[in-house]
Amino acid sequence: MRVIRHITLAALLLAACSPAQDSPRSAATAYANKTVSSTAPAKQLFGAKRDASTQRPNPLGSYAKGCVAGAAQLPETGPTWQAMRLSRNRNWGHPETIDFIQDLSRVAARQPGWKGLYVGDISQPRGGPMLSGHRSHQIGLDADIWMLPPDRLDLSRDARENISSISLRRAAGAYVNENWSAQHHAVLKAAASDPRVARIFVFPGAKVKMCDTATGDRSWLRKIRPWYGHHYHFHVRLNCPRGARGCVDQDPPPNGDGCDDARQWVSDILNPRPPKPVDPNAPKPQPRRDYTLLDLPQQCAAVLLSD
Repeated sequence: MRVIRHITLAALLLAACSPAQDSPRSAATAYANKTVSSTAPAKQLFGAKRDASTQRPNPLGSYAKGCVAGAAQLPETGPTWQAMRLSRNRNWGHPETIDFIQDLSRVAARQPGWKGLYVGDISQPRGGPMLSGHRSHQIGLDADIWMLPPDRLDLSRDARENISSISLRRAAGAYVNENWSAQHHAVLKAAASDPRVARIFVFPGAKVKMCDTATGDRSWLRKIRPWYGHHYHFHVRLNCPRGARGCVDQDPPPNGDGCDDARQWVSDILNPRPPKPVDPNAPKPQPRRDYTLLDLPQQCAAVLLSD
């Protein structure tokens, strides 16, 4: 069987309309002479793009398998935020994500001792798989918020490459440490209370701490889910925007506030189960295959090669 190594955009767009075009045939005409490798790792193709596509904003695919058309860039510095690690060029996202970050940063700036937020990775200019770091953050609806309370918002580009966030965990994530504050609780609660938010991932000890100290309405706790790591930053995931065709939403969180599950997670950290015996004859696990463009939604080819 002959392997197709390059795909003509006209063929792809006849099958699936570009998010920037009114009809697949007109899109095909616009891209008729462009080709893209079907075998190169998609992370190399998307990681090479320095700017967003000139298309209507649209998240395409799922959080860990997709791309984003018409992304907006979070300005490097604003009145209540700074984007960090600028060399990564990951301060891009769906416009709704950029709006959310700016809104949350204003909440953070009202907390004692906080000037706003330090913002980590959002997405690449056109989303897609990243060269390093994340499996998710592919459709412009994920954002990492540093746990370090900003005491200044005039850091240079060089400083933003070298400064580090702080860890809030103790005992491998079973508890919070002395860096945890009521301000962290307030910022996380504000984020989880926003209807645009689907999930927030944070280490188990932080979830349990919030469960133990929350008063009044506890419905926001449902969105905060314990997950590995996430003690130097918390990860916000937004719902697919209304009317975003081709965007695959996050499954809704389980019923209830999730506190019992988090406490069980902490118990498992403190009392780990013995490891299962290793079968010496079992096949070695195979490394995960890199996605190619053919693995992603068809519209991602148009996103990749858009002006």
